[in-house]
Amino acid sequence: MRTIEIGLLGAGNVGGGVVRILRQNRDAIEGRLGARVTIKRVLVRTLDRQRDVPIDAGLLTTDASLVISDPKVRVVVELIGGIEPAKTLVLEAMRRGKHVVTANKALLAEHGRELFDEAARNGVSIFFEGSVAGGIPVLRALREGLASDTIETLTGIVNGTSNYILDAMARTGASYESALSSAQEAGYAEADPTLDVTGRDSAQKLALLALVSFGARVDPSAIPTEGITSIRSFDHAMARDLGYVIKSLAVARQDDEGFHLAVHPTLVPRGHLLANVQGAFNAVLVQSSALGESLYYGQGAGMMPTGMAVVSDLVEVCRGVLGFAEGGPPPQAFASIVDATPVPPTDERCENYLCVQVPNVPGVLGKVATCLGQHAISIKRVFQDTAAKEASVDLVVITERAREADVAEALAALAELAEVLGPVARLRVLDAANASG
Repeated sequence: MRTIEIGLLGAGNVGGGVVRILRQNRDAIEGRLGARVTIKRVLVRTLDRQRDVPIDAGLLTTDASLVISDPKVRVVVELIGGIEPAKTLVLEAMRRGKHVVTANKALLAEHGRELFDEAARNGVSIFFEGSVAGGIPVLRALREGLASDTIETLTGIVNGTSNYILDAMARTGASYESALSSAQEAGYAEADPTLDVTGRDSAQKLALLALVSFGARVDPSAIPTEGITSIRSFDHAMARDLGYVIKSLAVARQDDEGFHLAVHPTLVPRGHLLANVQGAFNAVLVQSSALGESLYYGQGAGMMPTGMAVVSDLVEVCRGVLGFAEGGPPPQAFASIVDATPVPPTDERCENYLCVQVPNVPGVLGKVATCLGQHAISIKRVFQDTAAKEASVDLVVITERAREADVAEALAALAELAEVLGPVARLRVLDAANASG
């Protein structure tokens, strides 16, 4: 039986999952390929570390060049993460004629075009299914399953940490701080969760989704992004009473104006397909012209789900090495990438949830309504606990659909009112007929 030897760069959580899956599913993989996949070398930081998934000490090295330069290694699997040294090692591997599999969303989101160009120059492939939504094969579905269709919109929950926190707050009434602590104890949130809870992780993943769906290379830092840190248990309670749940959504749309992308917490109607995505699960809802709606759902992170996505890519690459198929997108598949800047959201329209802390005195509602009206924002519903005995109350306003620019001006004007006692909380309301929110 033919053997394809691979090299692993990194043996952490996901790397351990890859090793475990290759062992556990060895017979099935060999049956599908008609060949054996073996690990030749594994790059690690330290040789004597105790690992959750044991690896033969003879395979380990702290010298990346021994993996990259080994003539028997046909495929390099990069699982280091971050930009450097991952970028340098991936480029060098491709220059040496080796195919690459990676789960590195940051690397691809920021340097994808350079990597694809290098792959094309050297006649190799680069696969990255594990970089978005863990084990969900959404990139493969977009790239291959919907290759004959035109993708119109994407609406996704692509960060398991944020979804776990928001779901815990909604179900238990916990504060953000308490839900975050629970997520950290459960292993769903890092000790420093900043990348996840600020929305930046979702923005990186959204950039990759836009790349595969629209052929547009977008700088993740240019995507309008809002996190979940200011959402309160009160907001969840109000959302429930109004028939919604709060989700952090990554949204993308392509039209004649260009590419519209954003990441923000949103009120999602309880009957919407994304409303019941719970815990650390991910889901991406795709609207395409021929197929209509399609939903891709599953575990979005972790050793085994992400490891499974990496090994699936590895199997496809090995098929290409064996000559049975091209192994997915040939290097020239991304030759038509265009650099794009997201269209400013000035003219985006949606309903809005506004929560304004005001004194519990007569006349305040009128002043808030007048301020909103002066900025072309109409009120759809108002909720205020008029029986409350506290000195201040939370006034909740649901607006009619309004322009983003008008909402921004209205929020600035509200902040100047003497009757407004704190920052105005704003959440967009997802229009089921307009998935971009």
